Amino acid sequence: MVKAIRMSRTGGPEVMELVEVDLPPPGPGEVRMRHAAIGLNYIDVYHRTGLYPQPLPGALGVEGAGVVEEVGEGVTGFQPGDRVAYGGRPLGAYAEARNIPASQILLLPKQIEFDTAAAMMLQGLTVQYLFHRTVPLKAGDTVLFHAAAGGVGLIACQWARVMGVNLIGTVGSDEKAALAIENGATHVINYNKENFTERVKQLTDGKGVSVVYDSIGKDTFTGSLDCLQPLGMMVSFGNASGPVPPFGLNELASRGSLFITRPSLMAYMAKREDLEASAKSLFGVVSSGEVKIDIRQRYALADVRQAHIDLEARKTTGSSILLP
Repeated sequence: MVKAIRMSRTGGPEVMELVEVDLPPPGPGEVRMRHAAIGLNYIDVYHRTGLYPQPLPGALGVEGAGVVEEVGEGVTGFQPGDRVAYGGRPLGAYAEARNIPASQILLLPKQIEFDTAAAMMLQGLTVQYLFHRTVPLKAGDTVLFHAAAGGVGLIACQWARVMGVNLIGTVGSDEKAALAIENGATHVINYNKENFTERVKQLTDGKGVSVVYDSIGKDTFTGSLDCLQPLGMMVSFGNASGPVPPFGLNELASRGSLFITRPSLMAYMAKREDLEASAKSLFGVVSSGEVKIDIRQRYALADVRQAHIDLEARKTTGSSILLP
């Protein structure tokens, strides 16, 4: 028996319950891993509330790091004692231990600690595909990145600096602004003090940016479109303020033939070779020290309700983890 978070209905943090569950031996193609640390991400809120539907009763959590305890039939490349990490489906990371398809886990370099791995897999792989595949950025590009002081945002600020990309970040407080600048943002806009669309135009001499990365959704969507230069790309990869309402395609044409995409990590990492290549890129910049993973909140797994309350209230900065 292991302790795990389960939910029988969607809703607020109160629907999450810490229970004991039976964990059978790993099935064919699976490994059993014991978590040393578990990632906390905003997508967990979407699964909990039902914005991203899942079967019920269900589990939560898409990111973790730990040690392989047992391998199932047909598994190659992993053995008991291996240090591994993952970021993605299937759900079930909120647990002391779990069975997971071997196709989803990666061997963890010895210089990367479990806490760091659990805090970086989902967020770091997200930045990797956003910057290298969704729109392959190059030195000198200027982009806008919302929520620049969050877990994904701080990794993005650092990775942009490594690539020579000018990143304009938005944040909700002066404290978060200082944090984003410290991590490599070229400019930061406190949207509670300034109109971010007008400020972006000022910073770019009226030209706008080539790409907007928007994980906020409803509250920033239209303003984000107005920040783009003609033929620019709108990358909507989250809904922290709620889903983007329906809009007409003429909104893109009237602003200069804009492009828009709604990517997901799962689609970009669906092929094993893509997952391994992206992880190699992420492990490289973290191992070198060029990108540091800033864990600013640690919660016991039993305190997951409070963790979600803090996450939704935007009280967190940097990355957060749960400790089983």
